[in-house]
Amino acid sequence: MTSITIQPKKLKGTIAVPTSKSLAHREIIAASLAPGQSIISNVSMSDDITATIEGMKALGALIKEEDGKLYITGALTNGLSNASIDCHESGSTLRFLIPISLIHDNYVHFTGQGKLGSRPLDVYYKIFDSQKIVYLYRENALDLYLMGYLKPGRFEVPGNVSSQFITGLLFALPRLEGDSDIVLTSPLESSGYIDLTLDVLKEYGIQIEQTEDGYHVPGNQVYQAQKSSVEGDFSQAAFYLVADILGNDITITNLNMDTHQGDKAIVEILERMGAKLIQTEEGYKMTADKLVATDVDASNCPDIIPVLSLAMALAEGTSHITNAGRLRIKECDRLHAICEELKAMNVDVTEYEDAITIVGRKDLTGVRLSSYNDHRMAMMGAIAATVTKEPVSIDNRECVSKSYPEFFNDYVKLGGEVE
Repeated sequence: MTSITIQPKKLKGTIAVPTSKSLAHREIIAASLAPGQSIISNVSMSDDITATIEGMKALGALIKEEDGKLYITGALTNGLSNASIDCHESGSTLRFLIPISLIHDNYVHFTGQGKLGSRPLDVYYKIFDSQKIVYLYRENALDLYLMGYLKPGRFEVPGNVSSQFITGLLFALPRLEGDSDIVLTSPLESSGYIDLTLDVLKEYGIQIEQTEDGYHVPGNQVYQAQKSSVEGDFSQAAFYLVADILGNDITITNLNMDTHQGDKAIVEILERMGAKLIQTEEGYKMTADKLVATDVDASNCPDIIPVLSLAMALAEGTSHITNAGRLRIKECDRLHAICEELKAMNVDVTEYEDAITIVGRKDLTGVRLSSYNDHRMAMMGAIAATVTKEPVSIDNRECVSKSYPEFFNDYVKLGGEVE
């Protein structure tokens, strides 16, 4: 694990951010469920996307990468007798593929690394109990064995734990031999991610009916192969948009402002703080003469909270981030990590069970920061280095490979000085 030191220096230039990891996961899965060949363009490869590709291969899909495109031949209609899937550290891969692996009678072994074993799967375990699907697991390590298959019917799922469970079921249930209903037992959070799932399902010919308390999923549906392209990722763009309003000058070339990505909320939140979105011939950037504090509900946009907290640290007044409890079960306890890193930079911050209060200040102190082996914490630290008076050191630079392997290379291209 390599530590780096970043000199305090402004960034300037144009950048194409990686394409949406959330959409790429979904496109790869839908294409793998579709008979025939699908072609997906503009997939930014990362550790998480590789995990989903390898997982769908293990379930029978044929996938090859050529000239920046993925050629996917769906091969899941007949089922397999057994499969072994290494999810690495990708929670999306794990939670999406569990129900998909049980479309047919199957024996499946899921493994993973890092904190993935501590991410809760109780939502699925309750379904397995009700459907007599055999499962064996180890506490605090991802070593999960499944045996059986899903039956159509009623699936009760909390809406406030993780939308990934709902997405996994939405992909699998159309392939069952009867109709199913997903019934939400609590209000839906991260609804933007479900919107992305429904968009991709519709693109691949799958019909889902929204009901008063969830979704009706007709069975015996067939996915239709497609040609598609993945748009730029707002969760990655958030780092550069925040950098813009902190005095940098970065234009992002590949953003779709009509997207259903929930992390597009970064634009509206920064506008509330006093920023302005500018469209140029090359793309989009943001500017701000002055930043003011704001309150943010993190339930629908948890991935942008680390870098957003950095903007709040330099805003006038006191900001509040609420409904942030799920940040504790990300790659690290991200809520605690945010507070510790801001405190290290002399920011007045208070940590609660599911909330953060940040008192803004005029400047930040350079310091040695921990990435917590979390890609978003490492990138937050790098953006902080553009406004500190002293250098910022960050451990384990390699962790950015989870979502944005080229981040530090792009950072240098924009004028950053990394040692």
